[in-house]
Amino acid sequence: MVMDKCTSQHIIFQNDYLNIYGIDINNHKDRFFTIGENKRQKFAFSNVPKQISIVFSKKDDTDKQEFVSNQLFESQINPSLSPKMRNELINVLYTYNNAFVSDNESLGAIIGHEVDITLNIDRPYPPLLRRPAYPASPRAREALEKNIQELIQLGVLRKVGHNEEVEVTTPVIIA
Repeated sequence: MVMDKCTSQHIIFQNDYLNIYGIDINNHKDRFFTIGENKRQKFAFSNVPKQISIVFSKKDDTDKQEFVSNQLFESQINPSLSPKMRNELINVLYTYNNAFVSDNESLGAIIGHEVDITLNIDRPYPPLLRRPAYPASPRAREALEKNIQELIQLGVLRKVGHNEEVEVTTPVIIA
């Protein structure tokens, strides 16, 4: 999802990923998720983007600096990397910067890299696919509708006709 200078508000997971990787999302006093069997290691949903601290040398061109500030502004690079390793990583990302979509480009329109996705919708469905839908709050519905409309305009999603049978849905998690 491409958003203009803000962190992502919605994460879309497929049920299979939640099940295969053991991702559990908890909405208690603090919102967090766990991965796998270790339920003691909790990961928080963070709405505050962490800025990348990269020291550019004078020989680095302004295009690379602009790439870091515009495309990687929400990225988190492992703090245990040495400055040299961080700069090498930035150089690799900059070298292949055409792999990243910007606010001015269409999401999902990568020419020359096509992926065939086969969905298994044969019965019996896995238990996680049999869960009934539940309503979202008015505030969440408004935000979801805005983001869904944006994804429709980008050509990532399409509307389903009222007489079109759909057997697989994807849950939306508001983070």
